[in-house]
Amino acid sequence: MTDVTRTKRGRPVHHWRRDVVELAALFTAVAVADGVANLIGHGPGGPALLVISAAVLAATAGFHIWWSRRHGHAPPVSDTGARPPSQGQQAGPSEPTTRTPETVPGASTLWRMRTTVKDEPGSLAVLCTGLAGSRVDILSLQTHPLADGTVDEFLLRAPADLAASELTRVVATAGGTDTWVERADAHDLVDVPTRVLGLAARTALDAAELPLALRQLLGRCTIHQQPAGPGDSRRGRVGEPVEGALEDTVLRLRAPEGGMITVERPYLPFTPTEFARARALVELDARLGPRLPRGEDVLTLPEGNEITVRRADARDLEAAKEMHERCSSRTLGLRYHGPVGDADRYLDHLLSPRYGRTLAVQTASGRVIGLGHLLWDGDETEVALLVEDAWQRRGIGGELLSRLMAMAAEAGCESVYAVTQASNTGMVAAMRGLELPLDYQIEEGTLVVTARLEPKPTTSANPDATPEEQHIGKGLARD
Repeated sequence: MTDVTRTKRGRPVHHWRRDVVELAALFTAVAVADGVANLIGHGPGGPALLVISAAVLAATAGFHIWWSRRHGHAPPVSDTGARPPSQGQQAGPSEPTTRTPETVPGASTLWRMRTTVKDEPGSLAVLCTGLAGSRVDILSLQTHPLADGTVDEFLLRAPADLAASELTRVVATAGGTDTWVERADAHDLVDVPTRVLGLAARTALDAAELPLALRQLLGRCTIHQQPAGPGDSRRGRVGEPVEGALEDTVLRLRAPEGGMITVERPYLPFTPTEFARARALVELDARLGPRLPRGEDVLTLPEGNEITVRRADARDLEAAKEMHERCSSRTLGLRYHGPVGDADRYLDHLLSPRYGRTLAVQTASGRVIGLGHLLWDGDETEVALLVEDAWQRRGIGGELLSRLMAMAAEAGCESVYAVTQASNTGMVAAMRGLELPLDYQIEEGTLVVTARLEPKPTTSANPDATPEEQHIGKGLARD
């Protein structure tokens, strides 16, 4: 009964005035029908006239329904100015072709799809024809040749009502096998050569970018690095290929400083092309050697002392050892969750850019008094802090933590966790000071605090600054 010919923000607009008029007409019709029924019903042949009238009305209603279904009342597209169904969601048999401008946004969806086709002439053409038949637009295409076929990787724009299962069915009908589909976003619109060059530039500026670059290049994957063993050389173990190895869903690449980088992606096998790209990034890292981005920040503590915050790596190993010797057993126990027997075993790992990023805090004389670590733990990210006893409770830990979180967000991490003891009130307070959503887990006195991030690049007053210089340029957080 209500009029829904117009919409507002996708919802029907109901006209109450028309509802009132329709109800008044209904009541009037009932009164007239009652008067006619009384007039005819009490006269000769009245019941027969009523039955005949009801039959005529029923026949008229049936004819109207049949005519409405056979002949649509919507005007042709040329009369309404509506766009054809190919520009978004395809009109069904029972829905009008006219669409208001409010329904156009979101009418299409971006998909990343990978499928295997036979390596023979015309196989790709059949696949493209099948996609076109479902009004799927191919935005980009890459081919990965294999020994017994070709893996085609597409970026697609499909109608919003086309489900992933239907898209897979269309591809299978066109000859595609081992099809993998997932939602894409605007970042995937960047072509692969441009994206690879950008990752190479980031790796060239910072040795710690290699694991992140591999993860962005290969998609959702888990990266582990095994250090070189006692009998290993820079060229690896005896019998292992120097150029690495490709085993279905596992890549093994020779680390520049020795050891092995293992990349696992269980949901999708790697292709030789992906292996070659990953190996090229590792070779670039090996040729450039140790490096850190420029930038440091001199800050003034509330009591007037100046400190410097900068990036650190293995070249700061001796200064880090000296700081550990000045720290109390309680401070080291809170940091490493127990007695520390050999600091070298920890620091060699923590200061390596292969496992994450490290920030160092030093005094005007050059003495290191604090370390903050952002560690790539497979597909997760851990944060850890250590501040020398004499410099605690001055805002240094909070400053390191906020900078490390900014680095994690810039790297695209969704969350960062810290492992400490429930009695470490300083670390808990620093995590709360981030003003981020936190999750807590306590197991046998060990506290795991996880902060959920919103990955996005941080801004800087200097648009030409590198991401590291942008993080270093922040002010000191006060307690």
